[in-house]
Amino acid sequence: MEFGLFIQNYVPNSRREKDPDAEHNVIFEDLEAVIAADKAGFKFVWLTEHHFLDEYSHLSANDVVSGYLAAKTERIHIGGGIFNPLPAVNHPAKLAERVNYIDQISNGRVEFGTGRGAGSHEILGFLDHLGVTDTNQTKEIWEDVIREFPKMFMQDTYEGYKGKYWSLPPRKILPRPYGKGHAPMWYAAGNPPSYEMAGRMGLGVLGFSLDRWDKVEKLRKSYKDGIAQAEPVGAFVNDNIMSCIAAYVAEDKETAFQSYVDSKPNYLVSNVYRYHDTFPAPDWVPPWPQTLTEPTLETAELAAQYGGVVLGDPDMALEQCKKWESTGIDQLVFGIGPAPIEDTIRTIELIGKHVIPKIDTDPVVSTTRYRQSVG
Repeated sequence: MEFGLFIQNYVPNSRREKDPDAEHNVIFEDLEAVIAADKAGFKFVWLTEHHFLDEYSHLSANDVVSGYLAAKTERIHIGGGIFNPLPAVNHPAKLAERVNYIDQISNGRVEFGTGRGAGSHEILGFLDHLGVTDTNQTKEIWEDVIREFPKMFMQDTYEGYKGKYWSLPPRKILPRPYGKGHAPMWYAAGNPPSYEMAGRMGLGVLGFSLDRWDKVEKLRKSYKDGIAQAEPVGAFVNDNIMSCIAAYVAEDKETAFQSYVDSKPNYLVSNVYRYHDTFPAPDWVPPWPQTLTEPTLETAELAAQYGGVVLGDPDMALEQCKKWESTGIDQLVFGIGPAPIEDTIRTIELIGKHVIPKIDTDPVVSTTRYRQSVG
């Protein structure tokens, strides 16, 4: 099992009330965390692309951030989690160019994750001029474009496309990808049919909603059933399931638990359901602007028991990560944001020292190996 980090520039009002430069500071703290993760042996960083989602995520230009990180890091793979390929958001040819450019300047470390966006507030803002009022229609738009990216990546002169939502005459897409093949392709999936569809298309799965151990078996089976009959849209199959959770690790259990409680992580969770209205909200999530009750030291223990957070000292973190490994997922990613940067860096360094060397013993990144298989 490989390890990654997820950043989204979380800027809650509680922080802005104390710091007039909160947004600026969050941007650079997230970058600092990625640089630390690169040094600690993490193999992936995932950068969201969100628009208009105040407080929850201010990371709207992940291509810009990718270029910065390509220069500041050495080994970590830089992934779009997601790059939005809907033509009303990013013209497909321009997105292909940007992905290839990141691939070049990072020496082949880019990961091309796509999806359909975070919900109606975000996506319908871009589709308003088309008269689209139902986010379900974005599935058709995504399917209309996704198969064209490998052609734009690989064909010497892209053959062109004329469809319902976008068109392009034959053109050279420049620059070309770096080295063999093209950027590994991923899909941000939610429900079992989406996992099965991603498998059939040979795409890795970005499981941002795969946040508990008990969710893995059903979703993993759907994905593997699809992979077994994959007809990849790209040049290779990216057989990969990623799960995204949180982590609070310190030298002793008490410090880690206190950090978790002090960070008030449930305000971020509340914002997830504030904006992701295409996700079915569990019964225990109140309607916005009501928010979830924050954890206490007494309730913190339960969070680790369900697998939604790696929490405790290094030995506890190792035990919890091994349990995630036993579920059969391929990559465990830690989303950051609520904790102070000092606590986040401590977590990254302790996981890098005490956990990663005992679980991820392969020096080669899985997607690099898949990509190198291209003839």
